[in-house]
Amino acid sequence: MYPTEIVAPMKAEVTDNGFKELLTPEDVDNALEQPGTALLFINSVCGCSAGTARPGVIMAVKNAAKVPDQVLTSFAGYDTAAVQQARTYLLPYPPSSPCIALLKDGQVVHMIERHNIEGRPAQMIAANLMQAFETHCN
Repeated sequence: MYPTEIVAPMKAEVTDNGFKELLTPEDVDNALEQPGTALLFINSVCGCSAGTARPGVIMAVKNAAKVPDQVLTSFAGYDTAAVQQARTYLLPYPPSSPCIALLKDGQVVHMIERHNIEGRPAQMIAANLMQAFETHCN
């Protein structure tokens, strides 16, 4: 597990922008079993991907005409049990951190895995998400 002093500012970057933390498996089930759309961001310390994923998800949520009903986050390597439970909802996608999933009624309708994040600027990630929101959100 990563030290709190490393993880805390990375968590705060998204929670300070309206993302609800999922800290336990129960939190995950309670959130993802709700009807409607949910954006789930599995946060990470990975500098090559999470450094653009965090601003990308924030930019998407702040600038989209349509947004998910819930914006959620959990931290890989820190909120271990919650992330493990969240990944059961993301099957058949393999574990990836960071990753960004849009779910509708508990089913993945759009997924951005780590290999889709690496090397891409936050604006490109945001544009990808905003297009998915336009398609799947009310």
